[in-house]
Amino acid sequence: MSALTPARPGPASSSTSAKRPTTTSASDGRPPRRGSTPLQRAFGRHPIGVLLALPYAVFLVAVFAYPVVLAAWMSVHDWFFAAPGVEVSHPFVGFENYRQVLTDPQVHQAFLNIGVFLVINVPLTVALALVLAVALNRAARGRTFFRVAFYVPYVTASVALVGVWLFLLGGDGVVNSLLGPLAPDPSWLVNSSLAMPSIAGFVAWKQLGFFVLLYLAALQNVSKDLYEAASMDGAGRIRQFFTVTVPGVRTTTALVVILAVITGANLFTEPYLLTGGGGPDGASTSPVLLMYQLGIEQGNPDTASALGIVLVVVVGLLVLVNRRLLRSES
Repeated sequence: MSALTPARPGPASSSTSAKRPTTTSASDGRPPRRGSTPLQRAFGRHPIGVLLALPYAVFLVAVFAYPVVLAAWMSVHDWFFAAPGVEVSHPFVGFENYRQVLTDPQVHQAFLNIGVFLVINVPLTVALALVLAVALNRAARGRTFFRVAFYVPYVTASVALVGVWLFLLGGDGVVNSLLGPLAPDPSWLVNSSLAMPSIAGFVAWKQLGFFVLLYLAALQNVSKDLYEAASMDGAGRIRQFFTVTVPGVRTTTALVVILAVITGANLFTEPYLLTGGGGPDGASTSPVLLMYQLGIEQGNPDTASALGIVLVVVVGLLVLVNRRLLRSES
């Protein structure tokens, strides 16, 4: 009988049947990886992506980060050009260069000019690029031809295009010949009121092809069901444009605005060539063109560096405001 009676589990058997505690990570509740090195924890188990991005990171540091740091250092020192091999001291002057920049009437005029440029160029660029992209997206024939035609000015050197616009907007140019007695006097590029608007139109036309392609890519992500639903509700083409297309490409519009602002902030070639270096009387001088005049032509790289840092801060604030507005709308 005693052989048929089941044995009671003792302390040893109870400890064996109990679940063993597992060690988990305090952060995500998963067991820690075994054999992971600090390098793997920093770059992952497949650091090939980091290796592929390393050349571009070096390029960014060499072309962008280092010049910005050097410009910031020069802006707070008394810096000037010297002959090669000549040792000169560059004493620390604090914010004296920034004081000169912020109180210089030429700087005020340059930022006012770029403000006029942005007020004209940015809305014109957004409106034309979006309308042309919608038209090309609906076109049944010739879509490829018009895409290439719009994109050609963007990839063409500004020097070549400036010659065409000088022929069009010159005193005896095609535009004045067509306008006849309605032509402005003085002419477009030598008129202090029309020089910067003319440059804004030129830049909008030149950059148009690139922004049209951005909008064309964004339009492919707008669902056709939304247009069909709007059509069933009685909405015409114009109403569909404002109620479906414009909200559907809002993110791309924000990108276009940011890129247009950055383009305007870096304006140099167009006023330098079209108006002979910012004329008439500085009416088309941009901050970047003024930096060139201060640093290269007048030999004041410290003041030019201070102006460059101020310009970077202003553009950064404009981009930040644009992103905040986009986030609040979404």
